[in-house]
Amino acid sequence: MPTFVYMTRCDGCGHCVDICPSDIMHIDKKYRRALNIEPNMCWECYSCVKACPHQAIDVRGYADFAPLGHSVRVIRDEEKGTIAWKIKFRDGREKNFLSPITTKPWGSAIPDFRNEAEPTAEARNSELLAFEPESIRLDDGGLHTLESNGLKLVEGVYY
Repeated sequence: MPTFVYMTRCDGCGHCVDICPSDIMHIDKKYRRALNIEPNMCWECYSCVKACPHQAIDVRGYADFAPLGHSVRVIRDEEKGTIAWKIKFRDGREKNFLSPITTKPWGSAIPDFRNEAEPTAEARNSELLAFEPESIRLDDGGLHTLESNGLKLVEGVYY
């Protein structure tokens, strides 16, 4: 699902340009707004979508994900610790998907692992990555969930 920019929401801040790993997000020189210059080359990492402070970047969905014409909005809510995907179909129906944010907050420091002990042979042969239990909260009682972020299920939707 390649990305596209709503020119009316974009202010040309360049966050998407800075973070795009495939270097296809650019600032239009005439309109001073971001644009995806090569949608077919999009890696679909959605780094630009998550980095945009104005929610000006959306994605085009594939037919198996959102058939029959639709729009896909991605909304990152730092306060609730969630990312929401909202699909609106041509007939007016909406589907909402809510996921917890399991990454570190934007701009937070990356831990310095140089002073950590070398992993044991058992840890190296495990399917887990180094320090993964701490980063996904397996060490303190469970995974990061929508409920652990204070959201409640009301009529099939988390609020």
